[in-house]
Amino acid sequence: MIPADKIQQMESLCKQRRWTVGLAESCTGGLLSSWITAHAGVSGFFNGGVVSYARLVKAKILNVPKPLMQTHGEVSLAVAKAMAEGAREALGCTWSVSITGVAGPTGGTADKPVGFVCFAAVGPGFEKAVSKQFEARGGRQDIQRQAAIFAFDFLLNAMR
Repeated sequence: MIPADKIQQMESLCKQRRWTVGLAESCTGGLLSSWITAHAGVSGFFNGGVVSYARLVKAKILNVPKPLMQTHGEVSLAVAKAMAEGAREALGCTWSVSITGVAGPTGGTADKPVGFVCFAAVGPGFEKAVSKQFEARGGRQDIQRQAAIFAFDFLLNAMR
């Protein structure tokens, strides 16, 4: 869950600058969107989220080029960046963050083990993609939780 004070910080930034926020979630399956909308009043800045779990949704809704996914894989910095850009366009928001990774318990590889997650944040004059390896000790739901928290903090810091 995202603490109320962090939601209020994001809300304040958005009100001051007339910004809106959107999300592109894959491995977190809408968890971050759910946490944000658990707080009253977020409709003033939160436009929504796209749960782009399938490659088809990444391509059709977020306009992630299929060759990009084939070359880099769906869990990659390049695809995370394209997802964030696509969410910004599809949701008509000022800022967006994307999350794509391997939540497990299967699906990991030597290059992208279980717990490997890529993120991207895009906004006015800002574009950054990062990857993080989360501990898989707590299982799939723990990786999803850690990724959602990281994505929110990553976006909030970018907006500052």
